[in-house]
Amino acid sequence: MTVRFSVLDLAPVVTGSTSGQALRNTLDLARHAERLGYHRYWLAEHHAMPGIASSATAVLIGQVAAATARIRVGSGGVMLPNHAPMVVAEQFGTLEALYPGRIDLGLGRAPGTDQATALALRRSPEALSVDDFPEQVVELRGYFAADSKVTPAAGNGPPVWLLGSSGYSARLAGLLGLPFAFAHHFSAENTVPALNLYRESFRPGALDEPYSMIGVSVTASETDERARELAAPQALSFLRLRQGRPGLLPTPEEAASHPYTPLERQMIDARLADQVVGGPDAVRKQLDDLVGRTGVDEVMVITQVFDHADRLRSYDILADLYRESLGAA
Repeated sequence: MTVRFSVLDLAPVVTGSTSGQALRNTLDLARHAERLGYHRYWLAEHHAMPGIASSATAVLIGQVAAATARIRVGSGGVMLPNHAPMVVAEQFGTLEALYPGRIDLGLGRAPGTDQATALALRRSPEALSVDDFPEQVVELRGYFAADSKVTPAAGNGPPVWLLGSSGYSARLAGLLGLPFAFAHHFSAENTVPALNLYRESFRPGALDEPYSMIGVSVTASETDERARELAAPQALSFLRLRQGRPGLLPTPEEAASHPYTPLERQMIDARLADQVVGGPDAVRKQLDDLVGRTGVDEVMVITQVFDHADRLRSYDILADLYRESLGAA
């Protein structure tokens, strides 16, 4: 199996730490991923979430690109309805001009936050609709044209991706001939239908052939038991988010001692069932099966664990398992 492997980072803020440390960990992980040969490094956009520090996505992309030399860096993604397309074009035109050939612009249509925060970002209740997302994408891409008057976007257009967790963006990416990234890590039941829709809808555009990627939550460790322990905090964090109580990423001890109700345990088990968690053999089998079922060209790995050293180690194990697919120097 020869698929590319990449990294998705939310800059997690863990209990007892700070956003500053989370962002320093992001730079360290990006340099580590580059040494291991991962293909690209994307930063997510989330707002008003205490446990996630990747809110100023374009700013953080610039810092990661400056701290690395070869790995592609991009957004996974910019939530376009939160921003004026021209401003996004200026930001990513600047990044592409500074780091030519290394920047990706992934676009999503979800707010990445709650309605109150979305209103604060967009400044108008009328702007809360996502119905004009296709028009926004077309407008944004137009600013990168060589004859555009938007500097430095003109002639400095990075590859544009569409991101999604349903069929909407899958179909739109296909019709526009763009690469498509699907959020398998939180919408696993829709993965195969959306990818099929993307391929069926595809018309040559920016690409001659469809190119698909899935985001996958992976926690790898030396043993299956240890991997399950490391994965527990992010499962508890997700549970609290679903209950309207977002917070810092809890410790493994906090996750182990939490008094789960039967319903909460059911939610946790369902969350972990869609993830790749285990020792090396289990991780290889699960990922091989997933790639075989989806037929994707690339896997973007998100690893949310409490200790930064454990996160680095998880990416090490994955790189060892798929050395033939990574381009380490």
